[in-house]
Amino acid sequence: MAQIQVVGKNGGRSIELDLPEVNPHVLHEVVTWQLAGRRRGTASTKTRAQVARTGRKMFSQKGTGNARHGDRTVPTFVGGGVAFGPKPRTYAYTLPRKVRQLGLAMALADRQAAGMLTAVDGFDLDGKTKSFVKWAKDNGMDGSDKVLIITDDENVLRSARNVSWATALPVAGLNTYDILRHDRLVIDAVALEPAQDLQEEAQQ
Repeated sequence: MAQIQVVGKNGGRSIELDLPEVNPHVLHEVVTWQLAGRRRGTASTKTRAQVARTGRKMFSQKGTGNARHGDRTVPTFVGGGVAFGPKPRTYAYTLPRKVRQLGLAMALADRQAAGMLTAVDGFDLDGKTKSFVKWAKDNGMDGSDKVLIITDDENVLRSARNVSWATALPVAGLNTYDILRHDRLVIDAVALEPAQDLQEEAQQ
């Protein structure tokens, strides 16, 4: 059972989370699924039916000493079509919901084990960058680590958006990939309760 201390205006308490043991394979599966869904899939090539070349037979079938050829659109010629080339497609696929939930719980467990998980109840900021930088410094964040902030507080989202080492997302945007690509996670305390419920569902 992990004990997470809550800081902030209404802090001074702790949250108990039953986080799972980190399994790199599960994290890899979830991150791969996320990145696959983000791929644009716009790569495209032309087949021999689509290239702008003449369809006239190149030379006589017999008597030239050359190999037999038809038109110049075949893939063997420069300027011809591409055989089995890429076409616009989606790379997204389905990953079981319980695996996705377990991956998120493991990402939280990884940051908690490293001492890089901070729960906040009441940021008490005015929406200015200067106030956020001061708050971060008071809570041990001096810009040397990349920080992911998960909150629905509009003042925090506004004040952190111009800080190069911080990324602020609403609670609905909490995801495994962004947690793992940042060194530290700062999250609304109320957002950890649904995360605990998700982890318990994944174990059923």
